[in-house]
Amino acid sequence: MQKSLKRLVIDTATPHLYLGLYDREKEIDNYYKEGRNDHSVKLMVELEQMLNRTNNSMQEIDEIVIGIGPGSYTGLRVGVVVAKMFAWTLGIPVYQVSSLALLASSIEEGLIIPAVDARRGNAFLGLYQVKQGKVVLEENEELANLATYQARHQADTIFHGKPDMGKLFDTNLLKYVEDVHQLVPNYLRLTEAEKNAKK
Repeated sequence: MQKSLKRLVIDTATPHLYLGLYDREKEIDNYYKEGRNDHSVKLMVELEQMLNRTNNSMQEIDEIVIGIGPGSYTGLRVGVVVAKMFAWTLGIPVYQVSSLALLASSIEEGLIIPAVDARRGNAFLGLYQVKQGKVVLEENEELANLATYQARHQADTIFHGKPDMGKLFDTNLLKYVEDVHQLVPNYLRLTEAEKNAKK
């Protein structure tokens, strides 16, 4: 009999908060809902409720998968900080994954441009393909003008969709985090503090 492998997935990079609980590649439960800039409030509440619904505890989690962005600066920090806290205090291994890859996993098949709005006509973008039930990165992610990027890549664009981790487990898009203290969000652009430091 195959041993249980409980995996908790967290993503706070987009306006939608996503929490997924998996046993290996099988989804046990999930929470996916658009927030009101309140991921920092909702995350722990919804996580506790999901664990209670499924009769699980954080001590039973074997792996954490964290979406590291790109996306909302504040939102990203919320998820990453929570993942680091549990990883450090409970000794749980962590894997990082692009939040755009998580978005791409929500489609069944084909070429897709997952996008996270970055305002002023710009977005965090990537070109992905879902084929044979797995997500593949076709072109490196970037912060770009949405219309220009769409014109360059004749593919549908997706801004939200519930992730399907079955399409991401066992791919090279999940990266093991060797040192959880070095885990940082992927902002794909300089923060205001970094911009000021360079002046």
